[in-house]
Amino acid sequence: MPLIKILILACLLAIVASLGSALYHLVRDKGESQKMARALTVRVGLSVLLFVLLLIAWSQGLIEPH
Repeated sequence: MPLIKILILACLLAIVASLGSALYHLVRDKGESQKMARALTVRVGLSVLLFVLLLIAWSQGLIEPH
């Protein structure tokens, strides 16, 4: 498996983990702490990183859209 596909998969897994962390802090802290907002901020940053990574990989010919 090429390195770019591993990076994309790792980024997707990190996004899901961050979303799960935000859900955990929402339920446990009743939404009163800053941990949930921080986890969602990390998720948005990872999503932007994934989008940029996909654009770079596509422009370099490493991946092709179907």
